[in-house]
Amino acid sequence: MDIKAALPRIVGAILTVLLLCCGVAVAADDASDADLYQSQAVVTGRGDANRALGLAQCLQDVLVKVSGDPRLIGDPAAIALGANVAGLVTRFEYHDRLSGQPIHDEQGSYDRPQDLTVYFNKTALDSSLNLLGRQPWRAARPRVAVFLDIRPPKRVFVMTGDDDEDADMRSALQAAATKVGLPIALPTKAQLAQKGWTVQTLPTADLTELNAAAKAGIGDTALSGELVWSNEAMGWVAEWRINGQHKTFHWQIRGVGFDDAFRNGMRGALQVLSGHGQPQ
Repeated sequence: MDIKAALPRIVGAILTVLLLCCGVAVAADDASDADLYQSQAVVTGRGDANRALGLAQCLQDVLVKVSGDPRLIGDPAAIALGANVAGLVTRFEYHDRLSGQPIHDEQGSYDRPQDLTVYFNKTALDSSLNLLGRQPWRAARPRVAVFLDIRPPKRVFVMTGDDDEDADMRSALQAAATKVGLPIALPTKAQLAQKGWTVQTLPTADLTELNAAAKAGIGDTALSGELVWSNEAMGWVAEWRINGQHKTFHWQIRGVGFDDAFRNGMRGALQVLSGHGQPQ
């Protein structure tokens, strides 16, 4: 038997048994876990085919968010769960991203972009993680103080929480943090000035000092990052540092947009803080 081809059917059968045994009900989900067990994807229209793609993407995101392990992205067994995702979902809803805007000529509602929000059943999702050899990360999630220096072609700056500029970047960073279920905070200009940290000194600042500053009024732990635009890499080069598991972790991504750079940083922080080792 081709095990790889049969994997979705095997997983589906096991999930069916688990759901029956667990007596799954929406009411069993704890309100405090609501954000962890939901996700959102952008899909085109409200048809079955694109909804299936969106459900599979949301399942992958929630598996990572609940377990704290980004290595589940692309994992064959995790992908196989997508074939049976409907059994894990309590409900889903759409929001038209062009709500209030008239339909264009030759455009129907079938091809308008939609925010698909998916709510997963906690018991069923946790059982799925067990099948994948993972456990939910139950510890209280630390607020990550992000110390980020950014070097685009024309201007260098440190991202702060009280700067009206670069709203798109701040929104992208927050979206990346929300996707992995980590609360974040940015330092203010005054907090940086008090420590003498600038765009020149922040990339080499001692993580012990950054952590102390984080705990003094910003968050619980520090994530240090540097984004540099590279023509050679044809995109951003991001370097990240964080302390965890009694050591310092470093990782990098090259040649990406800032959205992907931020996702890489937040996934790496999640992986370290949840005890899953070295980010890629």
